[in-house]
Amino acid sequence: MQLSHGGESSPTGAPVARWSVEQVLALAPDAASRKAGTRLGAAGPWSGTGCDASGAVWGLCKGSGSTPYRTVVDTTGPAYACSCPSRKFPCKHALGLLLLRASDDGAFPPAEPADWVEEWLTGRRARAARESGPAAGGDSVRGPADPAAARKRAQRRAERVTGGAQELEQRLGDLLRGGLAATDRSGYGLWEETAARMVDAQAPGLAARVRELGAITGSGPGWPVRLLEECGLLHLLDTAWLGRDRLPDPLAATVRTRVGLPQSAEGPPVRDQWLVLAQYDTPDGKIVARRIWLYGRGSGRTALLLSFGAAGRSPAQALPVGATIDAELTPYPGGGQLRAELGEQFGATTAAGPPPGIAAAAAPAVYGNALRDDPWLDAWPVTLRDVIPVPSKDGWQLADAHTDAHPNARADAHAETHGGTRTGSALPIAPAALSRPGLWKLVALSGGGPVTVFGEIGHRGFEPFAAWDPGEDEEGAGTTGGPVVQLV
Repeated sequence: MQLSHGGESSPTGAPVARWSVEQVLALAPDAASRKAGTRLGAAGPWSGTGCDASGAVWGLCKGSGSTPYRTVVDTTGPAYACSCPSRKFPCKHALGLLLLRASDDGAFPPAEPADWVEEWLTGRRARAARESGPAAGGDSVRGPADPAAARKRAQRRAERVTGGAQELEQRLGDLLRGGLAATDRSGYGLWEETAARMVDAQAPGLAARVRELGAITGSGPGWPVRLLEECGLLHLLDTAWLGRDRLPDPLAATVRTRVGLPQSAEGPPVRDQWLVLAQYDTPDGKIVARRIWLYGRGSGRTALLLSFGAAGRSPAQALPVGATIDAELTPYPGGGQLRAELGEQFGATTAAGPPPGIAAAAAPAVYGNALRDDPWLDAWPVTLRDVIPVPSKDGWQLADAHTDAHPNARADAHAETHGGTRTGSALPIAPAALSRPGLWKLVALSGGGPVTVFGEIGHRGFEPFAAWDPGEDEEGAGTTGGPVVQLV
């Protein structure tokens, strides 16, 4: 098993931060790997362990055979190599090696890499040199083998999408003329057949939104209102595609992305100290999508890395949550688009505190501004500073601990916890997060006091992804608290 995450990076000799147990477990591809790696996170099965200043750690792990498994991790990637037959990345041996280092740094004395370690590291650096060679030499980036044929293919696909959008407009018109209440009698077949037509039109984005309409019908009190809202957004996307030539370039790029046309990262790379805010996997049909949120310390930008795993395999890309990487990101086009592609990394990961945050009262306006660039956004990333999780009538909410407008907000939160009424500002926690164990992690971390929380705010509320100990100072200056706590 061998994989490199996030491109090749060259060692710098800079001090390498020791990852916490929480950060290591965040790299696990699934719960089974997390459990198996935890069992190997003790000194018993390991021998020949060591580390060097470039960020490499290695060791020999005793297995069922007579020959121990050779395991090495380059923490600047991170990248992993192991002689075991596992197809998971990282495997349980790589996780166990990192967990052992997280709990017992003394088990890894500084040393010269063993021959097999040096061979792997040398191979990584050679590949990095080859990949950066054309750019370093000033050669132009090669385009498609036949640009004219590529343009014709793109034009034919755009014509198919246009035909699909026109057909969808007719179906939406028929739906409204017949009345939304009648869709409850049609069943899900109506939506699945329409979605299949959008797939035939090579518009997977439209197909996905049509399937979401089918899930709304009969979903509970008020479903016709929700269905009408989503039909309106789908109509807006259809008409935007049909009139895309009249749209500003960033919005036109967003529309192309929303209907499902592939886009490539473009534009100048942005080099920054990127804080890894959160990492989580979500099912997307037959594949698994992994989302990694980053925050640029210097640029103040938030970026999303998106990768996929198919056929039961976890996505390849993984980064330690709570660490900072010196790297280049290339953004994707589109108004309000946050997705980026991870490029070259420079040096090792370092520990860091939380990013700067805003009050809960200011978060809805941030989401509202983002909707101007992308009206189809379900949610927008934001970091909330000094908020307290408190129970509410319908679940939980994050209340501002102190604001100028509401100096007694913290007292209000305490009052509501004990059945009173609050007058301060608060955000409801999204229903999807109420059943996760992460909610109780957040409540325990807070202990009734203010915390910093990163997540997404949308029309369903705020969904928390990560939180920092109250002792953590903003921007990592003078940190006195514990590491980041993942909530997904």
